This record gives sequence, structure tokens and C-alpha cells, in this order.
Amino acid sequence: MHDLRRTRIKFCGLTRVEDLAEACALGVDAIGLVFAERSKRRVSIETAAALRGELQPFVDTVALFMDNDADTVRDTVAMVRPTFLQFHGGEDDAFCAGFGLPYLKAIAMGGVTTVAVDAGTLLRDYPRASGFLFDSNASGQAGGSGHTFDWSRIPADCPRPYLLAGGLHPDNVFEAIRASGCWGVDVSSGIESAPGVKNHERMRRFVAEVRRADGIL
Repeated sequence: MHDLRRTRIKFCGLTRVEDLAEACALGVDAIGLVFAERSKRRVSIETAAALRGELQPFVDTVALFMDNDADTVRDTVAMVRPTFLQFHGGEDDAFCAGFGLPYLKAIAMGGVTTVAVDAGTLLRDYPRASGFLFDSNASGQAGGSGHTFDWSRIPADCPRPYLLAGGLHPDNVFEAIRASGCWGVDVSSGIESAPGVKNHERMRRFVAEVRRADGIL
């Protein structure tokens, strides 16, 4: 059962100033800027830096990568000044932790496997991760598929705070939070009209449903 602590909210894949402003107005905890080369929501470092400059205080910036080279990550850190890094590819702990910032590691939960994820393996493979993000993509594939996965596969004894991602939208996030007990939720396609174009009504409904799950509304 989910307790009454506040579920953190991350809106990912932002590409427009007006969407960032709405996210800040809604009180989200973090926004995600995507640098993964295969993503439809990818932004340039220059665009990301401009968006970062419009961010309100106390909203974190998360820079998302998927098998990008180290120079790209370093340039992004220098120009965008993110709060956290988030890695979705085959990066190991040494790579993820090598840029002087805390990192989140995405764990692919999609595909044909239905095997539960082992908490001890996560901690062994990514001992310096500040948290994990359980996403519905298959291993080696990009996220943003709009599909969910079996939330019961998340380890009950996950050693770090974790975010739930993959197929979340205003009509299922209440159930997702109550079923998983997640520390936070991460949404991208579920609040969009098109890839990278956020729908402000869906953004508002998503936040309202998260707060309802928390017992705040």
C-alpha cells in the first residue's frame, strides 16, 4: 500500500518553453531533456541550455542519455548544468558516475522476459546510482513507447528510490502509484499531443491524479 508521502513528478522530453513554463506552474519536481540520438524528443545542447535558463527555482533538470559518448555528456554538463544525469543504455557504473553529478539508471522492463528484477543485482551493478527508473522499453530500445509493464516485477526491496515510467497517462497514474508504491513517476508521451509537444490539459490532469493518489486532493 502506498503511504501518504508525496510522489515526485518528472515531466520528460520537453522541447518548448511554453511547456516548461506550464510544468513549473504545476509544481513538478523535475523536467527531463533528452539527448539520446534515436529519440523523437531529442534537443540540441543549445536548445537545452536555453530551456534550462527559463527554469524556475527548485525544479530539477535531468539530462537523459542512451549510449552517448563521454564528450557529449561532458559538453552537456558544462553548457546545460543539469541537476541529475539519467542513463538508458548499456552504460556501466563507472561511466555513469564519471561526470561529477548524481545519476539515475534506467532499467528496461519490456520485451519477452517476465523475470523479476533482483535488487541485489541492481546494487552490485550500479552501486553509485542515486536512484533507478523502471521503464517499459525492451533492452537496447528507446523509451517513450506508451506501453506499460507488469509493475509487480519491480523489486519490493529496491535499494534506492525509484521512478515508474512507461505508458503512464492521466487515466492510469493513480492506479500505478497505488499498485507500485513508487517514489516518483516519469511521463512523456502520456501528456503529449505529438512527440515533444506537451498537452497542457493532460499535464494538469496528470498532476491532479498524482496528488489524488497521494491523498493531497
